[in-house]
Amino acid sequence: MRLRNKPWATKVIVENPQIVEPNPQQWKGSWKELFGNNQPIHVEVGTGKGRFVTRMGKAHPEWNVIGVEKYDSVIITGVERLKDQPLNNVRLLKEDVTQLTEFFAPGEIDRIYINFTDPWPKNRHEKRRLTHEGYLKKYSQVLNERGEIHMKTDNQGLFEYSLESLSQFGFKLKNISLDLHNNSMEGNIMTEYEERFNKRGVKIYRLEAEL
Repeated sequence: MRLRNKPWATKVIVENPQIVEPNPQQWKGSWKELFGNNQPIHVEVGTGKGRFVTRMGKAHPEWNVIGVEKYDSVIITGVERLKDQPLNNVRLLKEDVTQLTEFFAPGEIDRIYINFTDPWPKNRHEKRRLTHEGYLKKYSQVLNERGEIHMKTDNQGLFEYSLESLSQFGFKLKNISLDLHNNSMEGNIMTEYEERFNKRGVKIYRLEAEL
């Protein structure tokens, strides 16, 4: 993804702490207190422009939804979305996914979404893939005993790699789809990439994995 320079983005992010939590570390183990309810916590890693978490939060007010994205110039679109349609059950974190265990306590998350992440196809970049063992260790720490990972991608190579990586780590795979939009699935929330790929007839791969 090519990043456009948006020098004004940082200022807008800082001015909207009700959307982008400025100190996520202080809520480690207490996110339900921040939301003011006891609802399940769902987290999208690499949330990009925030369309998925915004739509998910709107469709499911019974969930608390958090999007994690480290780039100011990307997350700012999510901030603008949530300024236009405020949702009390959605928060954004301008953080690096590698620091996930710094702001979520063991067993605090019910579900993690990995949507259309960079496939990092070269072998030397394997550790950067969000389904690499290093990331799976972090996910397994913050997911509760019934926790799940839901993943969608258009990249067959990454999907096959993820099936193997998750299985070898000990996750149980279920609801695997090799062509999501030609299968019946109720309640699917599309990301921007997914909608674009779907219009072009690109296959979408999807899986669910549980601890």
